Amino acid sequence: MRPQAIPTVQIDDERTIVTEWRFPPTAETGWHTHAHDYVVVPMTDGNLVLETDEDIKTSQLVQGRSYARQIGVRHNVINPGPGEVIFVEVEMR
Repeated sequence: MRPQAIPTVQIDDERTIVTEWRFPPTAETGWHTHAHDYVVVPMTDGNLVLETDEDIKTSQLVQGRSYARQIGVRHNVINPGPGEVIFVEVEMR
C-alpha cells in the first residue's frame, strides 16, 4: 500500500479551487475523476506516473511550466521517485 499524497486547499470559493499537492516518495492520489477543468503549476521538477483506464504514462514536471486538462479526467497519480514532488492545482468551476 502506498502512502497518500497530501492535499492542502488554499482557496475554495464560487469560482476556483486551489490545492497544493505534495507527493512524498511513492505517494499516490488514489483513483479520482476531475469534476472541473484544471491547470497544474509544478513547484518542483520531477516525474509522476499517471495510471488511466487506458494505459500508464510518465509525466515529466518542470518547475513553473504549467499545463491544463479538461473535466472528466480519471486517473491515479503516483510519485515513483526518491524525492518529494509538489504542484499547485487550480480548478475552474
